Amino acid sequence: MDYFFTDEQKELQNLVRKVAQEKVKPVAAHYDQANEFPWELVKLFAELDLFRIFVDIDYDGMGGGVTDLCIVTEELSKACGGISLSVAASALGTFPVMISGTEDQKQKYLPDLAAGKHLAAFCLTEPDAGSDASAIKTRAVKKGDKYIINGRKHFITNGSIAKIYTVIASTDPDKGSRGATAFVVEDGTPGLSYGKKEDKMGIRASVTSEVIFEDCEVPVENVLGKEGQGFMVAMKTLDKSRPGVASQALGIAQGAFDAAIEYARQREQFGQAITSFQGIQFMLADMATQIEAARAMIYATARMIDNGMKNIARESAMCKLFASDVAMKVTTDALQIFGGYGYMKEYPAEKFMRDAKITQIYEGTNQIQRLVIARNLIRESASMTK
Repeated sequence: MDYFFTDEQKELQNLVRKVAQEKVKPVAAHYDQANEFPWELVKLFAELDLFRIFVDIDYDGMGGGVTDLCIVTEELSKACGGISLSVAASALGTFPVMISGTEDQKQKYLPDLAAGKHLAAFCLTEPDAGSDASAIKTRAVKKGDKYIINGRKHFITNGSIAKIYTVIASTDPDKGSRGATAFVVEDGTPGLSYGKKEDKMGIRASVTSEVIFEDCEVPVENVLGKEGQGFMVAMKTLDKSRPGVASQALGIAQGAFDAAIEYARQREQFGQAITSFQGIQFMLADMATQIEAARAMIYATARMIDNGMKNIARESAMCKLFASDVAMKVTTDALQIFGGYGYMKEYPAEKFMRDAKITQIYEGTNQIQRLVIARNLIRESASMTK
């Protein structure tokens, strides 16, 4: 289908597709098995300006917005969902600065992030605060011109390798979510350290670790927005970033589908290619239809965000929910088409399936997405009847 990309976006898509297939795909299995972060590829992505695409032009970016980020994430994820996160997760950590940062904060942090000189990470999740993000226990206490932060963040993508951390901490626990505040914390700040690196089922080329704050002193000028606005900063960030997760899921699904149809054309049983069997044909037809439906929803939502639409929580949740469910369905069916070979690590199907699962979990589980969608529908219905 035609998604009416501009000529520049088509050039970007072709460039990243070529890089993904020629540079990422050949090494994807290595980084997965080694559980190793792909620094050499990150350097290449920076040279190709992939970190600039979603940053405003005023801060050395290219001003491409969420649509361009989705294009890049989809194409990289066709080759490796974990490696694609080196760009997408840094965007997640960068968005709070773009959304709520002061002019001085943007000038200080965004140019290096746009250049790929520094990676960013978003620190919201804690051991006891996953789906219930308002239950965060990390505390920030103001003392003079500084905040003292204590707490532990959990399952942080780019944790320990990022240079810039956007952190949500509680400055007034009695106010619940309204007592949260967002901060920028730089790597090397005294009191900032890193816990264990997680040994994950999938996206193993991406680093996930604990981020620990022990009497970590952060200057007041590192507050994003105002004190007490942290939860709002976090929700606006997730509304903007969820199409990126959806595009990761989409790329994983497309990569699995491409591998499955290529295998099915070559695999013979009962004297003929298995593509001649109606059962396989129906599976392929359903997979392709689901993928295209997810793609349509993702790019429609991304354009809404880039065009300045404010209330996009419902649509953002919908595309993340739908695309990640499609990714699990398509990768499961792709593995089934591979049969016994699909279960073996020498074939790509099992990795696609492992990588797909996390897209139903992070940046809000799909159960949370359904709550977001339902609450927005009910609120809109109530306002229409007044």
